[in-house]
Amino acid sequence: MTSPRPGSTSLRLLNAFDLRHEEQPVRVCSSAQRLLAFLALHQRTAHRRTLAATLWPDLDDRSAATRLRSTLWRLPSPDGSRLIDSEGGHMRLAPVLEVDLHLAEDDVLAERLDIVQLCGEVLPEWDEPWVEAERERFRQLRLHRLEEAADRALSDGHHHLALQAALAACATEPLRESAHRRVMEVHLAEGNPAEALRHYHTVRRLLRDELGLPPAHATRAVIAHLLGRPVDARSVG
Repeated sequence: MTSPRPGSTSLRLLNAFDLRHEEQPVRVCSSAQRLLAFLALHQRTAHRRTLAATLWPDLDDRSAATRLRSTLWRLPSPDGSRLIDSEGGHMRLAPVLEVDLHLAEDDVLAERLDIVQLCGEVLPEWDEPWVEAERERFRQLRLHRLEEAADRALSDGHHHLALQAALAACATEPLRESAHRRVMEVHLAEGNPAEALRHYHTVRRLLRDELGLPPAHATRAVIAHLLGRPVDARSVG
């Protein structure tokens, strides 16, 4: 992933909330964490009323607005730099703040693949609905990009990279058959049919135990020639 600029203030949202200035941690109260995270995840200006109502939905409008003002007052200002810009009734993250999620998404769009970074979850311990929606959006983005990366690497003959990307997609979503198919295809391309067959049976058991379903026809078709029999949805292996 593209690295933050030297001397910058950075906000980490992948795997955990972490605010740093010049690579040193900056303490942030919980309400300020949620405010920064909301603005970072939505990447646009937000009206004060929207922020207050979203971050403190259990409070009435006046109390939520008071809580927002208190939170803004408690925001840190590393080296005197504001983390949030406010104009009229609208607020947004200040340009000085670099967000790891934004950098990761930029790399994905530029087809620069950092598999370790793409395996990160957006604030995994947070259960707010507005976090869950962005978490799922990023999860789907990385799943598709990992599979695309596996396809490109396999086409170019870079089997190790193809397998790494495909396995990362499987780890992200263990029940995603399209990712497992790519793992088997890499093993076959490497001339390792036993590995491909072993992975197929692992997937078959997983789907049976978790969903009570057999593998999809497309998944069975990848390995059918190794089973020594016609593709059979009811096969137990």
